[in-house]
Amino acid sequence: MPEKPLTVATYAAGASLAAITLFYVFAPNYFLDGESNSARKKGVVGLSNPANDCFINSVLQALAGLTDLRIYLIRENHRRTIDEPWVYQEIVQDPAYKNTPEWKTQGLQAGLVTKGLKDILDALNERPIYRKTISAGSFIRVLETAFKQRISRQQQDAQEFLQVVAERLCDEYHAGRRARQAARNKGDIGASENKAALIDGDAVEERLAELAVNGDGRADTAESSSKVHGVEAEPLATRNEDEDGFPMEGKYESQIECQKCGFKTKPTESTFCTLTLNVPQSSSTSLNTCLDGFFKTEYVDDYKCEKCRLVHARDLLEGQLSRSNSESFISRTREAIQKLQHAIDTDPEHPPPDVELPPMRDAPACKIAKHTRLTGFPKIMAIHLSRSIYNSISQKNSAKVTFPEKLLMGSLLNRKRYKLLGTVTHKGSHHSGHYESFRRQNVSLPFSTPNAFQASGVFVKSATPSPASTPRVAAMHKSGEPSPVASTPDLVSSSSGASSPNQSVDAFTRLSADSIPPASTTSHSQASSRRSPTFSFTRDRESDTISLKSVAASARSTMSKMTQSARNSRPGSPRGGKTPVPPSPANGKTVAPKMNGVKSKRRKQNDRWWRISDEKIKEAKTSEVLGMQREVYLLFYELERESSAES
Repeated sequence: MPEKPLTVATYAAGASLAAITLFYVFAPNYFLDGESNSARKKGVVGLSNPANDCFINSVLQALAGLTDLRIYLIRENHRRTIDEPWVYQEIVQDPAYKNTPEWKTQGLQAGLVTKGLKDILDALNERPIYRKTISAGSFIRVLETAFKQRISRQQQDAQEFLQVVAERLCDEYHAGRRARQAARNKGDIGASENKAALIDGDAVEERLAELAVNGDGRADTAESSSKVHGVEAEPLATRNEDEDGFPMEGKYESQIECQKCGFKTKPTESTFCTLTLNVPQSSSTSLNTCLDGFFKTEYVDDYKCEKCRLVHARDLLEGQLSRSNSESFISRTREAIQKLQHAIDTDPEHPPPDVELPPMRDAPACKIAKHTRLTGFPKIMAIHLSRSIYNSISQKNSAKVTFPEKLLMGSLLNRKRYKLLGTVTHKGSHHSGHYESFRRQNVSLPFSTPNAFQASGVFVKSATPSPASTPRVAAMHKSGEPSPVASTPDLVSSSSGASSPNQSVDAFTRLSADSIPPASTTSHSQASSRRSPTFSFTRDRESDTISLKSVAASARSTMSKMTQSARNSRPGSPRGGKTPVPPSPANGKTVAPKMNGVKSKRRKQNDRWWRISDEKIKEAKTSEVLGMQREVYLLFYELERESSAES
């Protein structure tokens, strides 16, 4: 009998091998998509640091957590892929920079850095099941190819690297947009010349109707032929497509006001990709104080105002006019005074060219006020806290800068709300140190799968199932007999709005996982009447109705028991608590259940961060991020959407 233990051992080994195989096949999906109760911490992809590349790695990790930037990169690369190659191969010069070399313009229109950044950010946003580290060398080579120069691997500034990348992305977007616009204009011109535009069916029908009525076909021949052949080319401004621009590009304007004459110059608009704020030399300050220092009114002395100069020139001519007796001089002087007065009243910035003005050094000096305000709010607000102090030697300003998680920008009538998504910190002196980055652990809807083994709506933020996330559809009955579910108002009916396929994404994001649609007898009767408007019960069928109601009541009690047991068996749910009270139709608000001495521990969503130092990655909390007040150097805020801001 020596073969029996061998057979048992063989079967045992085979079963163990099968169990191990099943574990390795299904365990990674569970750990990635499901919420496990184990202490295993998930990680992200790190970046190697072979040669002082921490300034590159920290910026790339911070950019990898910006949702709007990734959406822009995907859209822009897709646009360049589906367009014809000749659209971006023909050189279209920037009107503001006509002396740009062709190789640089070609690289801007091709979007070299845009594609390279998308590839590296996609690699950094993978979900590895083990520790993974990649190199940023591919993106560095893309930058070196785009600028045709090598990037030094000595101690560099992270803000300078961010500015180079952001401004290059912005230039590539505008170059691609000019190329697309030139291609559209070229297509419109060819269509108008060759009459090869699309056929307008409505215009054809109108022309045929006119021929049928008139019979001669001679009325409005030119106009009707243009309608038949196609729609005429519209101007450039009206046909410009509504493109979402570069998300990091913002605009601010500055205006100068003379304190002596009250003249205000025309506002000067400037664009920015990173907003540089000076940190005051104090022990502690705040981000709002730094913003106020940037946008506050600045007063400048000994300024030469254009209007004051024209007024001074007019006064000099009037004095000469009073002392002169020559008629020719008097006539010329009066004409010059009239021209100066017209320029003073209309546009002092453009004096008359044929009137000789006194030298600028003789113009009176005055005090001006410079006003700066933000006019274009970017989707991603990249803020640079300048900590450099330049005296006899350059030093680092180590002042504490408190910064909020939610940043409010704009006026009361145009309020914008931003949310902190990433930071870059620096430890060390002005000449050496190390950069780290913090990324918020956010996965944008509807791409997140917080729990792979429970029913949940595609746009529901929470992982717990809810009636709003799993809509029920009533069955269709062919026979004339009414359905108990459709005709009995005692059964709890799901909200019809949750199952509507025409709701927008913003409407879905407002849904909470714990919100239950209001259920009342009136709403149930209205819902049942909408489902079966032709069903009406007579007195001879009262017995059937009573039996149906009893069946419905028993089914409802069974479902409530099953729901209560499922809630009690769910991990993290309080036991022994009261049943949640549904919202009343009076106020429409959900009343929170009162627990018997048990405090509900609800962990804040999006409270977890990644603290990344090259290839070293660990978890952090929002409090730890906000505590990096001496080290904070770069801040990345993302504009909140209206749906998320309201919730």
